[in-house]
Amino acid sequence: MKNTLGRRLAAEFLGTALLLAAVVGSGIMAERLAQGNVALALLANALATGAALVALILAFGPVSGAHFNPAVTLGDGFLGGTPWRMVPGYVIAQIAGAFAGVAGAHVMFGLPLFTASRHVRSGGALLFSEVIATMGLLVVIAGCSRQNAAAAPYAVGAYITAAYWFTASTSFANPAVTMARAFTDTFAGIRPADAPGFILAQIGATLMALPLIRWLFATDEMAALAARETPGR
Repeated sequence: MKNTLGRRLAAEFLGTALLLAAVVGSGIMAERLAQGNVALALLANALATGAALVALILAFGPVSGAHFNPAVTLGDGFLGGTPWRMVPGYVIAQIAGAFAGVAGAHVMFGLPLFTASRHVRSGGALLFSEVIATMGLLVVIAGCSRQNAAAAPYAVGAYITAAYWFTASTSFANPAVTMARAFTDTFAGIRPADAPGFILAQIGATLMALPLIRWLFATDEMAALAARETPGR
């Protein structure tokens, strides 16, 4: 069955929505059950998010590539993987899906659809953390997709689980996720005033990661080979 643009966009919307439902929903559940133990709540949130990512990438990867992240889509566009005509649709679907996922999580836990977060996440250390988290994510995806594609879902899930802990920002690494999490006043939230800095750091990290990925994985040569082997692309 051909993966039409409509199927691709639906996969990006649904996958991102389920990812945000996992991030926000597990954060709410963890905070309620951990009885004030923030470390335990973060561990539960990280494990649930990583596990959800593995499942979602396995499910939607064959349809859309399972980006669920404008940074991934932009990076893939620059590297020749996603045609530029598809990029705007992917990004819109991801942002819409992220907000739908937040709303869904709130409904499941009896909260208002959207509430501006009061969770302060500011400062240079957190912005630098987002640069590291995003660059690392893109390098992991690029390396796996070009050398061991079957391992990519597990590698991405493992990386994000770990990055929850080794970055001061708890590794948002995703502009769509950041936008939507600004409207959940729960464990996973980020204050709307802090979100633009995170997004700029993530986009800047994407641009910085591109030359590293091209050098490490020779993506220009691989993209050219793929274009020769795929007529009409």
